[in-house]
Amino acid sequence: MRSDQGQPIRLSDYRVPDYLVDAVDLDIHLHETATRIRATLQLRPNPAGVAGAPLHLDGDGLVATAIALDGEPLPLGIAEPERLTLAEPPRRAFTLMVETLVDPSANSALMGLYRSGSAFCTQCEAEGFRRITYYLDRPDVLSVFTTRIEAERAVAPVLLGNGNPVAAGDVPGTDRHFAVWHDPHPKPSYLFAIVGGRLDVLRDATTTGAGRPVDLAVYVEPGKTAQAAYAMDALKRAMHWDERVFGRAYDLDVFNVVAVSDFNMGAMENKGLNIFNDKYVLASPELATDADYAGIETVIAHEYFHNWTGNRITCRDWFQLSLKEGLTVYRDQEFSADQRSRAVKRIADVRALRARQFAEDGGPLAHSVRPDAYSEINNFYTATIYEKGAEIIRMYRTLVGPEAFDRGMALYFDRYDGTAATVEDFLGCFAESSGRDLSQFFRWYVQAGTPRVTATTRYDAATRVLTLDLAQDTPPTPGQPVKRPVVVPLRFGLVRRDGTEQPVRTGAEAGLSATEHDHGVIELSTPSRRLRFEDVAPGTVPSLLRGFSAPVRLTTDATDADLVTLMTHDEDAFNRWDAAQTVLSRLVLAGLRGGPAEPAPLRAALSAVIETGARDPAFAAQVLTLPAVSELAHEIGRDVDPDALHAARERVRAGIGTMLAPAFRAVLAAGRNAGPYAPDAAGAGARAFRNAALSLLAAGDPENGAALALAQFDGADNMTDRLAALSVLGLVPGAAREAALARFYSDFADHALVVDKWFALQAAIPEADTPERVRRLMEHPAFSLAVPNRVYALIGGFGANPTQFNRPDGAGYDLVASVVILLDGKNPQVASRLLGAFRSWRLMEPGRRAKAEAALRRVSGQPALSPDVKDIAARSLG
Repeated sequence: MRSDQGQPIRLSDYRVPDYLVDAVDLDIHLHETATRIRATLQLRPNPAGVAGAPLHLDGDGLVATAIALDGEPLPLGIAEPERLTLAEPPRRAFTLMVETLVDPSANSALMGLYRSGSAFCTQCEAEGFRRITYYLDRPDVLSVFTTRIEAERAVAPVLLGNGNPVAAGDVPGTDRHFAVWHDPHPKPSYLFAIVGGRLDVLRDATTTGAGRPVDLAVYVEPGKTAQAAYAMDALKRAMHWDERVFGRAYDLDVFNVVAVSDFNMGAMENKGLNIFNDKYVLASPELATDADYAGIETVIAHEYFHNWTGNRITCRDWFQLSLKEGLTVYRDQEFSADQRSRAVKRIADVRALRARQFAEDGGPLAHSVRPDAYSEINNFYTATIYEKGAEIIRMYRTLVGPEAFDRGMALYFDRYDGTAATVEDFLGCFAESSGRDLSQFFRWYVQAGTPRVTATTRYDAATRVLTLDLAQDTPPTPGQPVKRPVVVPLRFGLVRRDGTEQPVRTGAEAGLSATEHDHGVIELSTPSRRLRFEDVAPGTVPSLLRGFSAPVRLTTDATDADLVTLMTHDEDAFNRWDAAQTVLSRLVLAGLRGGPAEPAPLRAALSAVIETGARDPAFAAQVLTLPAVSELAHEIGRDVDPDALHAARERVRAGIGTMLAPAFRAVLAAGRNAGPYAPDAAGAGARAFRNAALSLLAAGDPENGAALALAQFDGADNMTDRLAALSVLGLVPGAAREAALARFYSDFADHALVVDKWFALQAAIPEADTPERVRRLMEHPAFSLAVPNRVYALIGGFGANPTQFNRPDGAGYDLVASVVILLDGKNPQVASRLLGAFRSWRLMEPGRRAKAEAALRRVSGQPALSPDVKDIAARSLG
């Protein structure tokens, strides 16, 4: 399973480990530049492995200072920076001690043990533990860890580890102290963690359903405990929800969350010690937006849910990564849907899926949910693994039904607790619980690409029969030119023009199965299928893919009038929203091709949406938000001119803003009487609705919109409204915008997460001087390439700017490529993620494609590229 000399790792080469590690004792003496780690491993030959095989322990840039086998010293020469080898280990259980010395302050890659501000911190997923000590650093080696941490009390008064605290005290005759942590649950090394530093703490407690008390703590930088209250509340809600919905209770005496400012990812689910990027912990109304609060709720829950789907049951190898990540995303989506509006949550998740994962599936970085090979595992923490993986779990439930799904989940938890499982293990539980053959469904895991489903209808007025023809195909993706049909569950209904639901009656010769009829789900498992619905009223419109029941691109022959019927009357909220999105997309694309782009046919339907905004403002806000330029680009499919596409989209927005200006002004006026800020679903929905109205008003009348936005900016009592107003001002060039930006920075210069927003907003401005603005901001005192959040905000934000990243002169591509090259030697993970901005470069028109390819080749041609960046560059060039 090891990658040597740049060779890819293949699933077909998987072999069980030749040795197992029953227990690990770590003695860690923290020091800013010279931390000493003594690891004592209790090893034994694996009966399923190769008898007498050499023992190879993984390392990454390590230097061993002492090695002993069963207490007898061994020569240091058996340890190289990347590997420690015992050529002839004992054929019995034995003890191996290895001592290493690492420099946390020099670790700019933020993998292994590193410094974040004044704190020591670890990140070991996927292969960071080998940067701490030599080990069998693979997810199918599960061990019981006991960790002793020692440090100067003044440097690190807080010492945290995995599991439960078992001892603590002073080191006699020194200014140092220690803490011992023991995790009774066997785990792979990627779940190991320690934290040490000067941290404040917010404490609380809860009790499981069985009466087990659990102490809770959220550790933050000094002075920020007030901003941790919402995270603590979300954690308690997530713990109780998981026990109520999935029957999963917490299993340790303590649960600790630590927020750090330097973190490559969002958070990490280390057993009992979750380490977070502080953007997913810290919040207060004046500093965080509603989206920030929702993100904290989701990510806190996600990492906690990993306690069972990822920790208690882990993945056998990294090819099975979606087994823990996709499943846990599904669980956090369900949690957030229960906490907020289920329909709006589903719409938001699908909007993100289409923007990120569909784009990934449609470009050179496409890969399957369970890939068969990889060169650098860090590059497979993708939307495909997470979001598409979650959609697969959702399809399980749709296909087998909620009762069989619950039985399958319970079976999975019972059968594989304490093991490292595979996707096949998981699928087998649902085949067993439902009695169904799910072998064809497995293709969702191994085929890359987004399936396309085409639906055409024919109505015979004389017989009142509606014929529905369905067809599926999946476009070729890199390495997979030929695709086989997958199982596509299409939740459906029939909507009459008067808004009532048409009862479903099928013809005997070509109808639905009894299960499909009862569940309201059509299973499309063949290249095509025909259905005949009898006694259908004239003007009835099929409502397909309700709730977005499968991650596919659906194309129908529905007219604009049909879509307005669905938008107005469909009982499924997701399809009401999706019908509106389709009509709006058609308007944009019609305008792009020189045709009419007037939104007048939508006047009545959009007016009705605005009227319902008082009852469901969050849903209204989603309807009023047009598809993103990136999503529209994939609708076009090739030779995209993003400037023209952006302009066409803005014309439609301006038309809506002008057409419905009185209604939008009424929405803003009603909002002036809103009560005090609360980050709940109702308050967030109302603010989203008002800010959508403001944005569209400004699109129709920029001068008046800017004045309204400036007034909101000046009077806002919360970050959501203040930032929304500044975003509107950001689209209107002039002195007022620059003054507002300067004032915003001055007001929040001491709040790093808000400054990130300031950088990101400027990177998104769709104007010709934005690349130069970004370059100037890179020289700003608040910018640092050493801070991932800051880099993601400015450079990542610019990479998502459809017009300026994709400038016809190539300046946008060159800017991102230059930062990737500059950053690669410091933090390869962040650099490779920035390079992902090129994922859709082949969609561009020929001139832009040539510029993008030249930038990618410049990156690819750099000497001594990290494996992370080299892999993304090579796959992007294809």
